[in-house]
Amino acid sequence: MTWFDRFGCSVPLIQAPMAGVATPALAAAVSEAGALGSIGVGATDAAGARAMIDAIRAATDRPFTVNLFVHRTPDAAAAREAAWLAALAPVFAAYDAEPPARLHSPYRSFADDVEMLAMLVETAPPVVSFHFGLPPAAAIAALRAAGSVLLATATSLAEARAIEAAGIDAVVAQGIEAGGHRGSFDPAAPDDALGTVALTRLLVRDGGLPVIAAGGLMDGAGIAAACALGAVAAQLGTAFVACPESAADEGYRAALAGEGAWHTRLTTHISGRPARALANRFTAFEPDVAPPDYPIAYAAGKALHAVARAHGEHGYGAHWAGQGAPLARAMPAADLVATLRREWHAAGAGRESPA
Repeated sequence: MTWFDRFGCSVPLIQAPMAGVATPALAAAVSEAGALGSIGVGATDAAGARAMIDAIRAATDRPFTVNLFVHRTPDAAAAREAAWLAALAPVFAAYDAEPPARLHSPYRSFADDVEMLAMLVETAPPVVSFHFGLPPAAAIAALRAAGSVLLATATSLAEARAIEAAGIDAVVAQGIEAGGHRGSFDPAAPDDALGTVALTRLLVRDGGLPVIAAGGLMDGAGIAAACALGAVAAQLGTAFVACPESAADEGYRAALAGEGAWHTRLTTHISGRPARALANRFTAFEPDVAPPDYPIAYAAGKALHAVARAHGEHGYGAHWAGQGAPLARAMPAADLVATLRREWHAAGAGRESPA
């Protein structure tokens, strides 16, 4: 028995939250199929998050995860934002458009969102996870009292130790291979860019919490490898982007199946924080100025993507993907979970994991 067995899953697998991509339909299908489905609500408000939770519960009575962004409150620096918009202006002009006159943060950090906390305490999701840091101690205590199991992302041993000290139940070890945003607590601090294998082993050996491995894992062999490293489960995100239940648009799906999947890149240009995406026009963009703070920069990125997409160009989308992207398979979520379970068994499921 492992810590993860409490969820009654038939495979030690979490479908990554992927805000904006992971839908209630995807999470419910994954949970129904025997893994732990997830939604990310960092890009919506309390009412939107409640609707997503209600939709999952209408489709399954199995456990699922709700993920929150706990980024620092952005610094609205007008001069920096103006410089960024000026750098983007020629790109907008190529599509007969102008950049926004001003930028505003498109969503709040969970650390500043009392309505979201109240909703989560009331609805008590089975699992709640945090990305970019940790909420205040009072919020953690309230969620624990509501009965939610708590997870948090770490990209280093120092972050994992802070997660343990805060009273979180388990840590997601996010390797540099992972798609989407780096979960680093402080994006301005040096990043050792630890890979999934090294980070997982460090946290298993030197940390005090159950470890969930994440980053570049795409198949059952990867799940088995994570468990052999001592992880209690593996978290896969990019593997589920091509599922019909995801919210990925046609451009994203085409890019995932294309050449860009072989050349993922870390970029701050889309959102203002380091994030790994399929190689596209945005990842190749090389301005002379730094973007505004996350998520203020995202407002410009979203606007540019909308303008370019209207002209048939999808190369400015937030096409998040990990380094295992070429291994993606397009199939319904339930079929993918079943496939991953078979592959996990074939790769040696049930072998004792090292401590």
